[in-house]
Amino acid sequence: MYVGRFVVVGPEVGAYRVSSRSFPNRKLIERDGTVTVGPTEDAPETDNPYIAYNCLRTVERPGENVETAVLGNGSHVDPIAEKVERGYPARDALVESLLALDYEKDDYDTPRVAGTVGEESYVGIVRSDALLVEQVTEPTLVATYEKDEPEAFDFAAESAADAAREAYDLDFEHAVCAAGVARSGDGFERAIENGN
Repeated sequence: MYVGRFVVVGPEVGAYRVSSRSFPNRKLIERDGTVTVGPTEDAPETDNPYIAYNCLRTVERPGENVETAVLGNGSHVDPIAEKVERGYPARDALVESLLALDYEKDDYDTPRVAGTVGEESYVGIVRSDALLVEQVTEPTLVATYEKDEPEAFDFAAESAADAAREAYDLDFEHAVCAAGVARSGDGFERAIENGN
């Protein structure tokens, strides 16, 4: 089954996977608490604005020593993270950013999916017909296609590396790369899986 890009969010761990039929020549790069999706060296040139973006950021709320991780399939990850960093509750940051940026205006009306892992964990999606944001108490998956409503999901990973590998290995078609994040003390560890 092809579900496209997806996030899995649990109370202590999260993952994001790029699955793609159209643009498989992508990889993840980690730098300074941010994981970015970008083209591989052999990728054909494109002017598609939806293939390169930050898919995972960890931020700290002002005056607190506790981080929140934000995951998602596009440019909405940055405004969600920036709002959390400014003190917005994670739920409000998700709702405002998903509503403002709306679904992607491509040939498929691709939904935007996102999640947060932190003091309270949430998962959300904005489609052409709905905006759904739900608090997470158990691992929950939401994808751009087929599984486009948050649903409880069997996800056993406890570390960032396990989350990235488990997301990459899930039995959904066209895996390209995956990122994992897991709580580690007051912060988070991050890991990437580029399928090498």
